Amino acid sequence: RGSLCKQHCGLINTPLGNLGCHLHGPRGLPAQCPPLDEGCESCLGRTTLTAENLVEATKLSNNYKFGFKKWKGHVTERPWEDRSEIVKELYADLTAVRGSTGPTVTFGNVLYLLLFGWWLSFLYVVVAAIMFLTVVAAPYGRLCWHLAGYFLWPFGKAIQAVEVPKPHGDETSALLGGPAPGCWRPRCWAGAGPVQRRVGVAAWLCLGYPVLALAHGLVCVAAWLLVVAIPVAKLSARSATHLLLLPPERLRVQQLRKMEAPPEGEVVLCCAQALNPYYYKYSVGGINVFAVNLLPLVLVTLALGYADAHNRLAGSAVKFSLALLAIVPLSYYIGMAIASISAQSNFAVGAVVNATFGSITELTFYITALIKGSREGNRCYAEIVKSALTGTLVGCVLFVPGLCMVIGGIRHQEQRFNSRSAGVSSALLFLSVGGVFAPTLFAKVYGRLVCGECHNVSQSQLGHYLCHNCHFDLMGSNGTLYHSHVQPLVHTVSLLLPAAYLVGLCFTLKTHTHIYDVHVSGCHAPGHHHSAVVHWSRWRALVILLLSTLCMSACADLATEHISPILANSTVSQYFIGVTVLAMAPELPEIVNGIQFALQNNLSLSIEIGNCIAVQVCMLQIPVLVLFTIFYPTNFTLVFSDLHVYASMFSVVLINYIFMDGKCDYFQGTVLVMVYFILLAVYFFAPSPSGC
Repeated sequence: RGSLCKQHCGLINTPLGNLGCHLHGPRGLPAQCPPLDEGCESCLGRTTLTAENLVEATKLSNNYKFGFKKWKGHVTERPWEDRSEIVKELYADLTAVRGSTGPTVTFGNVLYLLLFGWWLSFLYVVVAAIMFLTVVAAPYGRLCWHLAGYFLWPFGKAIQAVEVPKPHGDETSALLGGPAPGCWRPRCWAGAGPVQRRVGVAAWLCLGYPVLALAHGLVCVAAWLLVVAIPVAKLSARSATHLLLLPPERLRVQQLRKMEAPPEGEVVLCCAQALNPYYYKYSVGGINVFAVNLLPLVLVTLALGYADAHNRLAGSAVKFSLALLAIVPLSYYIGMAIASISAQSNFAVGAVVNATFGSITELTFYITALIKGSREGNRCYAEIVKSALTGTLVGCVLFVPGLCMVIGGIRHQEQRFNSRSAGVSSALLFLSVGGVFAPTLFAKVYGRLVCGECHNVSQSQLGHYLCHNCHFDLMGSNGTLYHSHVQPLVHTVSLLLPAAYLVGLCFTLKTHTHIYDVHVSGCHAPGHHHSAVVHWSRWRALVILLLSTLCMSACADLATEHISPILANSTVSQYFIGVTVLAMAPELPEIVNGIQFALQNNLSLSIEIGNCIAVQVCMLQIPVLVLFTIFYPTNFTLVFSDLHVYASMFSVVLINYIFMDGKCDYFQGTVLVMVYFILLAVYFFAPSPSGC
């Protein structure tokens, strides 16, 4: 079917897949491409995605490729005319006067008054009094007096900078403009000499401006961290850097309803609302605002972790929590860097970067934990790593698709996805899970059951015994079973799983690309063809990728360094800590991407996110850990507990049942999420693994 449609439409095969419509014009002339209901789309029946430029087209195409990290955000700057009015409002300048667009008494504005307005206004009154006492800086005192009323309630008002004509005698005020008969000479600089002006400015810069700039800086930081209050942060930043440095005689405060149209002079500040819930979409240099806000947390974590080695400033629990939180923004930067490099490179480079750094977050933590456990001779670290691996597998198979189905189902009654591509991922899941747990099943069959404590409950020699702390011993008979049978099986599986991963890449990217039915079109709105302006160049993305990886290694080292007291003093099972906190914290950016795809009715990518992570856990991460133990002996063996085996097997069977019909709704997502929480409850009440 695919070849016939290509002959019918004459599509051009490019490194991006099918890009451009040759039947209606050459690639690069988007105005000549056909509508979606004609030509190519009606024949192929594919999912058609429109890209602004070639780089975005490559990124969109990579999202549907097996083995490539799915990324929701843009790697290039979007054309301003393509953005929605809501997004344009987020980036609007505070100098634009929009008039009275609605009531000023809103919840957000009242909250501003309670959090910032009252004390900021009081501070301006105090500074105004100090400026009046200096006499020479009295014009700044009048300015602060007027600004006290403005910052108490800045909504529905505007601050203008007007050109004041040279005064004739003492009849005109130079502070706010307009006639001011009887003006006290030191309060207005209408006839002041240059020396008096310089002394007044010096008094302002020494006594008034530093205090107000510091206050506005605190407001700016606090409002920026709240995200929804970024308009207040912009207001404070512009006040400290621009408004308070202007000559006071040029500034005046006016009500918007009384302002001339067009306004006289330059509008310096005009804020209509204090809160905007859509600021979660705001980005700085292509980086989401949440990732920007969490970046200082990484620096604080590293400084506190390595400078306070003896836990004098903070305990192990605080440092462990900070290290895990710091992993979240680093995972975002790594994902953004990988997507940027892949979108600007050819297929081979993108595949290598994704395979090398796609699992670097998890592998860094696992390897660091295994090294620490080997040095301390503590088997508990190896069990924690196994729990984290299982938790990632179960969470990405159940929780991530289920949560995306629930949230997407709230907006869309029924969502459909590509069952063929989901079937390929399901087959790889079955293969990977079967291969990973093959040594475990082998050990259960041929291993020797050893119990720590046994008690005769029937008080007879041939009675019943109650045993505790039982496990299968693989090292009996001088380790013959493990070294001669189990270890060769582990090495064989570790070679076969990456080979199966490569076969899956070849199947989905080369021989059977039509399974995904994706058509990335360079078509754009007529008359609007834009060149790519990338947020991060290849070299910049590479530097950020390497720096983020180094910081990730340091945070993983701190997390494993301070996890010991938590494991020793925890009242819950170590299994639960591994399958929840350690497994899902690095995957938070992926979960957010999946939710955003589901909200746009693109459930295929939401499901592929979870499946690809689960497949990479089994086919890449575990073989790498086995390879690492060959060169650096640790306590890690590819033999899992029964609980891990049953949870993983049941999860894979359930998700394959959901994938059968190629459609889903919020009810099926709820089932997956509930099953995930049931498994978490089992892990919560399970006893800790032996050796912990």
